[in-house]
Amino acid sequence: MLPAARLYQLILAGTGAGLAIALLLSSQTRPSGLAIALGLTLLYDAVVLGLGVVDARRGRSRRVQARRQPLDKLSIGRDNPVHLTITAGNAPALVKIRDDYPADFGGPQVEETRAIAPQETQEITYTVVPKRRGAYAWGDIYLRQLGPWGLAWHDWHIPRAASVAVYPDLIGLRELSLRLTLQTSGNIRKARRMGMGTEFTELRDYSTGDDLRFVDWKATARKSRLLVRVLEPEQEQTLVILLDRGRLMTAQVAGLARFDWALNAALALALAGLHRGDRVGVGVFDRQMHAWISPERGTHQLPKLLAQLTPIEPVFQEPDYLSAVTTVAQRQTRRALVVLLTDIIDQTASAELFGAMAQLAPRYLPFCVALRDRRVDDRANRPAEDVQSAYSRAVALDLLAQRQLALAKLKQRGVLVLDAPANQISTQLVDRYLQLKARNLL
Repeated sequence: MLPAARLYQLILAGTGAGLAIALLLSSQTRPSGLAIALGLTLLYDAVVLGLGVVDARRGRSRRVQARRQPLDKLSIGRDNPVHLTITAGNAPALVKIRDDYPADFGGPQVEETRAIAPQETQEITYTVVPKRRGAYAWGDIYLRQLGPWGLAWHDWHIPRAASVAVYPDLIGLRELSLRLTLQTSGNIRKARRMGMGTEFTELRDYSTGDDLRFVDWKATARKSRLLVRVLEPEQEQTLVILLDRGRLMTAQVAGLARFDWALNAALALALAGLHRGDRVGVGVFDRQMHAWISPERGTHQLPKLLAQLTPIEPVFQEPDYLSAVTTVAQRQTRRALVVLLTDIIDQTASAELFGAMAQLAPRYLPFCVALRDRRVDDRANRPAEDVQSAYSRAVALDLLAQRQLALAKLKQRGVLVLDAPANQISTQLVDRYLQLKARNLL
């Protein structure tokens, strides 16, 4: 039982009235009347407290029903909705409810207050934003219900302990899957009409606006009508994603570790590759190849990637780029698009990266993706207000200049480059991949 505001008000009112009477009697030198007044005040308070106990017990007999809808896999760095439902009995109820979610998700746990009509069911939705992957323990549901007289709260909890797993950005993968599906029904058809691609799919009648270069003159002569070849981007090509989990990937960028942004981007790229019919493989490396998932195509590959990549965390080690690309060359003999997700500081620090990517250039199509920290951009673009801010801005500008020189050197060696803020890298990387496929660069 927890006293409600009304109970305190009644006790204070009765005690105040009793003290006023006692003071009045004491001024008239009536000790017997003073004792009676104090006794009546104590009796009044006891009665009110007793009514509060009875009210709490009555509230217990009118408990609402509450449950948490089954928790799905949570996505790191996203607003994950959690749904609670409350159902009242035959009487109205005023309820306070709190769900004991993991403290690591950040933010104070909010207690929701709801007034529920008889036999009514209400849904409460709140969001949690996990900052790290892994398994978390979810607690029980805690409730307080006001008694029918409004004197006391009856509090109890409903056991709903559960273990919940936080994965990479599954919400983003679902959104990307829908986007790719819509593009398949629109852009791919447009590409076929324009003759973009290398694989022959069918012959069809000529339509106004078709490129005459794709007219099949032999088939036209046989059928006595103008026919054009329909081409589409080649499928069953190979995409290899190399994910750096070294020292630079441990830094926090926009609320998440840089490695988590890179992992989200790697999975988004893998989904796009599988959706386009390519064989997709992933390697995670530091000083050596920490994990290797061989390139395969088909719907079963993405769940395999999720299961094997989700537990991996970055480490404070310098990555060995040469060892990583050597492993790729040994395990992937066919030509492939090799995408390396990492970060770049300057030419000196990235010298080994230059050499490793240059080794790929003659045989594979190398693609280096750098995850930039947006805070450096903001500091470089912010006007200086004093000496300290001017110094900070100068450092940021120098870092960006050194970074651009390093990226330019990669481009000179025939390496494709994408440099974007970490929290925008997934979308931009998928778009670049789709452009490469449409232009048949692989």
